Amino acid sequence: MRIGGLASGIDTESIIRDMMKAHRIPLDKITQKKQYTQWQLDDYRSTNRDLRKSSDKLFDTVMKQSTYMKKSVSVSDDKAVSITAKGSISDFSGTIEVTTLAKQATFQSGKLTQKNKDNVEENLTDEQVKTLKISQLDSAITSPTLKITAPGREPYDVVFDKDSTIDSILTQINEKTGVSAFYDSSSGQIALNTKSSGAGEIKIEGTIASALKLDINGEGINKAVSKEGSDAKFTFNGLETTRASNTFTINGFEVSLKQTTTSPVTFNSTTDTDQILKSVVEFVNDYNEMIEKLNSKIKEKQFKSFHPLSDEQKADMKEKEIELWEEKAKSGTLKGDPALTSMLNNLRSIMSSTVASTDKDGKKINISLKDLGIETTSNYLDNGKLTINEDTLRAKISENPNAVYDLIGKSNTNPKKGGIAQQYRTELQDAQKKITVKAGSSTAVNDTFALGRSLKSMDKQIERFESKLKMMESRYWKQFNAMEQAIQRANSQSAQLMSSLGGGM
Repeated sequence: MRIGGLASGIDTESIIRDMMKAHRIPLDKITQKKQYTQWQLDDYRSTNRDLRKSSDKLFDTVMKQSTYMKKSVSVSDDKAVSITAKGSISDFSGTIEVTTLAKQATFQSGKLTQKNKDNVEENLTDEQVKTLKISQLDSAITSPTLKITAPGREPYDVVFDKDSTIDSILTQINEKTGVSAFYDSSSGQIALNTKSSGAGEIKIEGTIASALKLDINGEGINKAVSKEGSDAKFTFNGLETTRASNTFTINGFEVSLKQTTTSPVTFNSTTDTDQILKSVVEFVNDYNEMIEKLNSKIKEKQFKSFHPLSDEQKADMKEKEIELWEEKAKSGTLKGDPALTSMLNNLRSIMSSTVASTDKDGKKINISLKDLGIETTSNYLDNGKLTINEDTLRAKISENPNAVYDLIGKSNTNPKKGGIAQQYRTELQDAQKKITVKAGSSTAVNDTFALGRSLKSMDKQIERFESKLKMMESRYWKQFNAMEQAIQRANSQSAQLMSSLGGGM
């Protein structure tokens, strides 16, 4: 701690602090510039993240042909059959008759029992199934495996030892084979079924089969019962055929058989206009939202008299005052940015361009968004926002969904010849690259991008200036201390003189 003014009575600390404030003005300006540059960097990176999200969404939605080929399927008896489009671009219609449904193969054991204290046979409890060892069921068990064969699968050996429990064996069956198994304490039986339907039966072999009452050659309550699974049999547009499952795919349509029929069930697919319209409307709304946000950024006012606040300045202000001040201080970080301005101008041009396609009769045409009922608003303050006539758009989708795809989503090795979404995405990616050169990425080091190099340069300036100020402050303290010492010596000499004069009287 430095204490001055003991001899002179001068508030040395306040004087030096005020003197240093004047010297700190250039440093404060550099610090303010650094803070503003950091805000600018954050805004550029936030914008780049938004551009990347928009680019990815375009690729995942309106640039996929399946978006424009969505189908809905009507079925005359949806209690018997359901059909759902799963990415098919072709029409799907006809009849289907269901003769039999596919079933799983099943297998039930005989009763698993044990004598109680009264020597009466009772079903094993759930707790006994978890704790009872195989050796306690049958001490004569010799085979260390239980071979299970599910339809369409290779045999699997369930390995066990004398300490294995029924529960541990059932767990192996569930995890390793194509069979599900559980013990039902109410009936005292092990129930098994294949995990998938289809023709065939569950086969169980091994000495342990008898101990677990899984032997189909047993007698009475010890006899196991096996029932074969079956394939679904149906007639599709006159073709008699089978499937191992009641749910299967034909030509990109998922068919689910629910019950047998006594007469043909008819079905017919149509273009799902509502879903396609929804995708196009979302595309336009996303575009409008993006250009509104970016235009507000590049036209945002800069308040040059509102500089970033120092910690000292914040200490003298209320929280709300700081918030309002910094709102203005942060304004305009992207004002007039050339990369964003150029991108927005190019996007307005893209949204009014035409793309080659064909009409419903196969004749070559040029089509634009205006043909779909999508036009630029008449208000110039909207900066190129689009408006939609949904009736016109719906009619165009119903008439020729392929042309809508060609206009918006179609890709080309030359992006300028692709659909609007590809051209749009190319502009987003170009802007991203330019911003990255300027603002880098979250993992980039400062030396690799423009704003980072500026921040690094300012850090060095601040470091040099702070060292200079420390030296300057030390010099001032030395000078004032020297003055204090001189005053103290003068006071001491004066006191001695007065003491001498007084002593001579």
